[in-house]
Amino acid sequence: MARPRRGERRQEILETLARLLEEAPGASITTAHLASAVGVSEAALYRHFPSKARMFEALFEFIEESLFTRINRIAAEPLTPATKIGQVLRLWLAFADKNHGLAYLLQGAVLAGEHERLRDRLAQIYERVETHLRLILRDTQLPIHLPAPSVCVQLLLAAADGRIAQAVRTRFRVSPVADWESQWALLRRAIFGDEEGSA
Repeated sequence: MARPRRGERRQEILETLARLLEEAPGASITTAHLASAVGVSEAALYRHFPSKARMFEALFEFIEESLFTRINRIAAEPLTPATKIGQVLRLWLAFADKNHGLAYLLQGAVLAGEHERLRDRLAQIYERVETHLRLILRDTQLPIHLPAPSVCVQLLLAAADGRIAQAVRTRFRVSPVADWESQWALLRRAIFGDEEGSA
């Protein structure tokens, strides 16, 4: 039987790490445990990644590539800001719903005891999402009674992130997308009004 090529083994390691994050949320995953799950030696792991931190960084890179390619596509569409923001938030939640292990990673608890730069890396992802939402809202005329667009964006991101946190807390017995459309309709009307939100 042919041995997996380098890129294939690297992908297998990352997929196994994501699966272990889902199967044992909150547990510390050692390289020995990961190597055993992959079916290789620890030395073989380090031929593909110089450290466990670099494995987590590769998962963050996958998250960014998966999300921001599509977010950029949404931002370029000839849609209203409300519709764009709704699609971005729905994408964020659907990604977490489909990738439970990565959702645990996005909530940060699995990084306890890991290198500090990983928490900084996680914060950068959230900052990028917030920046994209602010750019979508930048030229939007919001109702006069609302606070600054940045405050609205923080509220919207907190609502979506709260849905992911709830899913993680319940080990996905509650899906992050469950009832989201109704909740988004409430947020949309509060921020954009019926006319803008329904476009």
